Amino acid sequence: MLTVYVLRGTTLEPHPLEAGEEIPEAAIWLDLVNPTLEEDKQVEQRVGVAIPTREEMQEIEISSRLYVEKGARYMTATLMSQSDTPSPITTPVSFILAGQRLVTVRYDEPRPFAMTRHKLARFCPANISGQTVLMELLDAIIDRNADILERIGAEVDQVSRKVFEQRRSRGGSSRVYQGILFSLGRKGDLTSKVRDSLVSIGRLVLFLAHEDESTRWSKDMRAQLKTMQRDVQSLSDHTTYLTNSITFLLDAMLGLVSIEQNNIIKLFSVVAVVLMPPTLVGTVYGMNFKNMPELDWSYGYPTALIAMVVSAILPYLYFKWKKWL
Repeated sequence: MLTVYVLRGTTLEPHPLEAGEEIPEAAIWLDLVNPTLEEDKQVEQRVGVAIPTREEMQEIEISSRLYVEKGARYMTATLMSQSDTPSPITTPVSFILAGQRLVTVRYDEPRPFAMTRHKLARFCPANISGQTVLMELLDAIIDRNADILERIGAEVDQVSRKVFEQRRSRGGSSRVYQGILFSLGRKGDLTSKVRDSLVSIGRLVLFLAHEDESTRWSKDMRAQLKTMQRDVQSLSDHTTYLTNSITFLLDAMLGLVSIEQNNIIKLFSVVAVVLMPPTLVGTVYGMNFKNMPELDWSYGYPTALIAMVVSAILPYLYFKWKKWL
C-alpha cells in the first residue's frame, strides 16, 4: 500500500493512492507498506530513487544499511513492533531522504509511525519537508523505546519483590518459580530486542550527524540530532542496567530453587537416618533364633517398641542440637 502525505494548511494529510493514480507533485512523505512491484516502480519514477527490497533491508552490514546513492540517503533501522503483545518482534524499516521528500519502506506497523501521523495531522509547520518528517519519526521512535524500557523496569521491580518474598505457599513454590522464570525470560528477550533497535537508531543518527554539512541541516535540526544521540546513549546504558538486573534475578531464582531442592534432599536424608536405628531394633527381634532371652519376657514386645521409639528420638534430638534441622 502506498500512502502520500501532502501539506494542507497547517496539517499533513494522508492520501492513499489507488491503482493507476499519479503521485502528487506536492507530496512530502511517501509511505510504502508491504509495497507491490508496481508501487515500487511508481515511486522510483516520481522520486528518482531505487526502492530496496525486503531482503536488502534485512542485511546487517553497515554499508548495506547506511549509504548515499545518487544524492539520496538510504538509512535502514531495526524498529520494535507488537511490543505490547506476548510476541514482540523487530522489523527493518528503510528511510530514503531524497531532496525535500522522504520515502519510508516497511512491512509492519511500528507504533511511532501512527504517533507521527497523528501529530502531523493535528499541526505541522508551514515549511515542513522530508527532513522534518524524518526528525519527527526518529524522535517518536526513541520515545517509544524509552516507554518500553520504563515498562520493563517497572515489571522487573515487581518480579524482584516476588523473588525475594519471604512467605511462600506450601506446595505451590514450583508453580511460582516457573511463572517467575517465564516472566524473566520474556523480559530479557524484549530487552535484547530494544537494545538491537537502539543500536541501529544510534548508528542512523550518527550517520545523519556526519552528513549534516552536505544535507544542509538547519541549526535547530543539528541540535536535535545531538540531543537524539545523547538520548540513545542514555537509553543504551539503561538497557545494560536492565539486562544486568534480569541476569541477577535469574541467578537468584536458580539459587533459591537449588536451596529448596537441597532442603528436600536434607529432609529425606534425616528421615532415613532417624528410621535406621528402629529398623535395626526391629530386624534384630525379627530373627528366628531359638535362644533369644527376650522372647520369654512378659514385657518383651513393649520393650522392643519403646527401644525403637527411643532410638528414633535420640538422632532427631542430636540433629536439632547440632542445628542441622
